Amino acid sequence: MRTWTRAVPAVAGALVLTVAVTGCNSHSSSKKSKKKSHAGSHSSHSRSSKEKTTFRLGQASPVQKSDMTNSKDARYTVTPTKVQTGTKADMDNSGLKKDEEDGPQIPVYVWSTLEHKGGKTMELGDMDDDLIVKTDKNKRTRALIVILGQAKWPNCPAVESNKKMNAGDSEKICSAFLIPEGQKAAAVELSQGFSKAPLEWAVTK
Repeated sequence: MRTWTRAVPAVAGALVLTVAVTGCNSHSSSKKSKKKSHAGSHSSHSRSSKEKTTFRLGQASPVQKSDMTNSKDARYTVTPTKVQTGTKADMDNSGLKKDEEDGPQIPVYVWSTLEHKGGKTMELGDMDDDLIVKTDKNKRTRALIVILGQAKWPNCPAVESNKKMNAGDSEKICSAFLIPEGQKAAAVELSQGFSKAPLEWAVTK
């Protein structure tokens, strides 16, 4: 079962929407959900079971296809390269007001290289939209979405989500995630929808 936790905390200087995905089998973005016949789903599962799903940081994902209307079937890869856990001080200096419901949280920074491989023009934000951080307690969370203003993180500038990318273009970005204080980032995942297992890059110490 997919469980979505959505919180809109009060903000000093910025309004932030956080989306956390919890549960061992939670690995899908709602925008990529599609109804499939039983036969089609079985065939897709058979194919995906043979595909490589685990990688080391610095290894590129298999080529992905966009499901967005404006960039339908455009192809791209995602390469997580570095993961770093932030500090309580980073959180205190971010400009965000603490959300009492979520309890104490700390940031996790994920650096990635996004590369447009072919097809229609894409927006940069379309390529990293399905990145997820999984903690050592099996909690999954998506990157922060800043709706109004900006959260400030050391050495992790905000992503220009609407930047246009054409075939052959690549961009290095940093995405910030929030996890419960006391937990550690165990892996970066890339959701591939309902019919395929997520790709995973283990965070090694």
